[in-house]
Amino acid sequence: MEFIELTEAYMSQENKKSMLPKIKDLCREYGVKGSLSVRHHSSVVFTIREGKVDFMGDYTSDRTEPRHQEAVEQEVKSGHIQVNPYWFQKHFVGESLEFLGKAFDILNQGNWDKSDIQTDYFNVGWYVSVNIGEWDKPYKYTGVAK
Repeated sequence: MEFIELTEAYMSQENKKSMLPKIKDLCREYGVKGSLSVRHHSSVVFTIREGKVDFMGDYTSDRTEPRHQEAVEQEVKSGHIQVNPYWFQKHFVGESLEFLGKAFDILNQGNWDKSDIQTDYFNVGWYVSVNIGEWDKPYKYTGVAK
């Protein structure tokens, strides 16, 4: 019989603080303002509030069904996107994709994912959430980056 070591996802304030200088540098490089927080001691949350990166213009869908296109259009209209950490490469292009790739690299440094979705077993160091805008405050695009 094989035993599986069970661990819970955990994100500490200290771990968040260690990410903060790199996230600040990235935001400065791209002319973006955002914040980093910890949710439920299990997730790091990066909220991008405004900046010179046109996330809404670079948001796309590789899905051809009309209902998916309508969902993308609704998110763009609302100014709030919850970025899918597993599919963002297919949902963004250009400078937005470049920025998000670097952000996810920073937010996942030291993280692991030994999950097995086939057996409904999830084992990660911590969860990562990236939001562009907020449900009640849309992302504010301020101009051309770099």
